[in-house]
Amino acid sequence: MSGVGVLDKAVLILTACVDGASLAELVEHTGLPRATAHRLAQALEAHRMLVRDPRGRWHPGPRLGELSNATPDVLLTAAEPVLAVLRDQTGESAQLYRRRADERVCVAASERSSGLRDTVPIGSVLPMSAGSAAQILLAWEPAEAVLPLLPRCKFTGRTLAEVRRRGWAQSVAEREAGVASVSAPVRDRTGRVIAAISVSGPIERFGRRPGERHAMAVIRAGQRLSGL
Repeated sequence: MSGVGVLDKAVLILTACVDGASLAELVEHTGLPRATAHRLAQALEAHRMLVRDPRGRWHPGPRLGELSNATPDVLLTAAEPVLAVLRDQTGESAQLYRRRADERVCVAASERSSGLRDTVPIGSVLPMSAGSAAQILLAWEPAEAVLPLLPRCKFTGRTLAEVRRRGWAQSVAEREAGVASVSAPVRDRTGRVIAAISVSGPIERFGRRPGERHAMAVIRAGQRLSGL
């Protein structure tokens, strides 16, 4: 609780309405007096933070989504300079990926200015079945979430166990012929993996054991973006 009474009560009301709630349910879930719960719910409805369905149950309103969409993505803001430093340290293209169901999306990137490179435009959608970033995004997931995907993957459960042990992943011609990559996790404040940071480029430069060359730089970049 913040100590600001009316604000704390309003947050209790909003939380209670996540899955929909009647006035009786608001009183039960929040412990507020009926008149107080009703007055606050009506006020939140007036500000479009709550809406009522035909049965009179309150649900989260459109204003909450509008405010959420207007909030800067802290991770993406922080990623731009970190990716640029990683690119300069390694001399290779750097990317940040997030998982979206059974796909991964490149949400930020910093490309080499010249020479052979593995260009992954921002917004590119890649499979979760190949590549070091996919390994990172799956390695710390519970077994029941990973096992259904493994038959389609070019890596194995043993690969993911090794990724968890050493804290980074590598791939050589796994996602695309001639391309190698090294990735490390980005974690939230609870330690959950929320993204994968990577460098990628031609095997001619990376070699067959790219982690030996780039793992530490990628790990440090992931640590700088973790816990935001």
